[in-house]
Amino acid sequence: MNKGDENYTNGGQPGDVLYNYINTNASDRSTVSVLLADYKGPKRLAPVVKMYEEELATLYTQQILSPTSSISEDEKKARFADITSNQASALFALYPIDTAKWMKIISTYSGLSKNDIYESAITAGLDPSIVFAASASGFEDTATPLINSIGLVIYGQDEESTATVKFRAEDDTYWHKGLDLSWEPIYGSFAGSIVYLEANTTYHIEVTVTDAYGDIVEHSFQATTKPNTPPIDPNKIYYLSEVYSGGQLDLEALNIEGSADGYAKIIGDGPVIEAGSDVLAAVNIGNNSYVMLENLTIKGGQRYGIFAKKAHHIWIKGCNVSEYGREAVDIRNGKAYSSPTSNSPINYDSGIYLERSGIAVIEECEVHSPNLGANNWSVGHPKGANALQVWAYHDSDAYRGEFIVRNNRLYGTPNHRFNDVIEGRMNTERRGGFVRNSAIYGNYIAYANDDLIEIDGGQQNVLVYNNELTQGYVGISIAPNLLGPSYLFHNYIHDLGDDRGKEWTAIKAGGLLSKPAGKTYVIENYINTDRNGIAGSSVAGDSTFWIEAYNNIILNRLSNNAVGLGIYDKEKFYLSKFVNNLIFNTKINRPKIDVDFDSFVEHYKNHDEVYASSFDNQPLVDLLILNEFSIPNFTRKANNLYDASPSLVENKIVEINEDDLTK
Repeated sequence: MNKGDENYTNGGQPGDVLYNYINTNASDRSTVSVLLADYKGPKRLAPVVKMYEEELATLYTQQILSPTSSISEDEKKARFADITSNQASALFALYPIDTAKWMKIISTYSGLSKNDIYESAITAGLDPSIVFAASASGFEDTATPLINSIGLVIYGQDEESTATVKFRAEDDTYWHKGLDLSWEPIYGSFAGSIVYLEANTTYHIEVTVTDAYGDIVEHSFQATTKPNTPPIDPNKIYYLSEVYSGGQLDLEALNIEGSADGYAKIIGDGPVIEAGSDVLAAVNIGNNSYVMLENLTIKGGQRYGIFAKKAHHIWIKGCNVSEYGREAVDIRNGKAYSSPTSNSPINYDSGIYLERSGIAVIEECEVHSPNLGANNWSVGHPKGANALQVWAYHDSDAYRGEFIVRNNRLYGTPNHRFNDVIEGRMNTERRGGFVRNSAIYGNYIAYANDDLIEIDGGQQNVLVYNNELTQGYVGISIAPNLLGPSYLFHNYIHDLGDDRGKEWTAIKAGGLLSKPAGKTYVIENYINTDRNGIAGSSVAGDSTFWIEAYNNIILNRLSNNAVGLGIYDKEKFYLSKFVNNLIFNTKINRPKIDVDFDSFVEHYKNHDEVYASSFDNQPLVDLLILNEFSIPNFTRKANNLYDASPSLVENKIVEINEDDLTK
């Protein structure tokens, strides 16, 4: 069906669109077959229909395509008992988000063998790593502490249930309410984060799961947040002048590493690490673990300033990294190459690159001035250096994720920009980027020809908050989110633009159906820029996204066809929500959005031109919100005082000290 057709269903999975199409137009089995043979619907769905015409006709007539959550166990068994491998493949292809649901149903009620189901899932393009994991057999519930947050995952759940959260510090008698855990459809779990916690503090956590029948199961956790500094082995404290004599600082060669009882620590005490282009990295950590680098000044390295591979428990503090990476020897079609014979443009050179490494802290560092900048989108996808590159998928599951990037200054210049400032590898894989249980906060991030922060990949309990982001083509990329939830909150994103002044959007999403499937929360950010606030971009041909956005301020200054939208949601996925966001376009003096209005609740001041425009270019923003829109554990109240009106709370979105800014 064409999008202009009155019966077109926008915003669901391919199976939802197909079911509504058949259900609206079919009268019997023969009609169903004709409808499927003549189907000319959305490009993602039409090939599936063509491949599985006969199977889909059977699935519809046997009522397998219809909703199954409300039918009895006996009815499920009757419907699914004789399902074939090809029919299972068709279901998996039609409902890419509902991996957990269909795996559980087909495994439980059909006569197919485990190998049959495995082959059907692979045929449909499902990730082999999650086949049969959807029922969470053998998966353990987790509470993973970082320094100022705790990530929770509870397996073996269903989407009809809810999971409420409360928590308290061990020495506190008062229970605080957390944000409800989010349904995660790939493994069939509830997941979510508790934020703004104190370091090195034990917390008690209670999660109440209530199913569709009102039955309740309580889950209790106790977790202690990590300390602000790691334990140090007093016998493994090294001053740089004692261990460095020029060139590369190689921790593997020096056999410098600690243990769980105490990190080995190298302290900068005057000498500058200066490496040439003959070594891969100026500082090589290698796969040594339990290592802390403090106050080092690092210059050079053929590809990287600091490099680790398959390491864990790395702490990098107060380091200054610059003048790293390859230089352009040849320019072809606007992109830089390291030699006339090289087939690939220079890319991924990094101030800090922790490859397939996990459990790391990078704090109070300054990364700047790479040898090569990046091209802009006028000659294709930007290629060039970045400040920080992360691939947090360690070989051992115990060491995956848990990256903390806080209070750093990562910046280029107007004419010498990064590709992405913070970049993740393996963007379109669940094992890519920060993977899980990671936090990026308190950073100043500036000057990119692509994304200022990229967290594409796994994204389960990945937090991005309290950052200032400016001068990039995109502010934060979450495209795609393959396993949520992730959280973007209390960020200040302003004055975007690449080296041409071109920009796309403050928050970029997409790929929900092509690379399923995770939800992102966007809470109380202050976005003040020219083009778009939240928008979709194509990932493997799909720009669908799943976002819940609450209490954000989004100001845009330009207006055109796809320009100046506070929210630009072409696909309108039905589970997305946009609630109580102050959205205003200063050029047309009104809100400008493209959303499904069933999922949209506007801020009561959205059409108050004087009020909305008063936020433009202000470093301190207090948004008035109704109490009903306060987000547990996230909403920050100015001075913890309520507004004069008992129905309003003054919500401090962001506070910026202008003296600390470098424009």
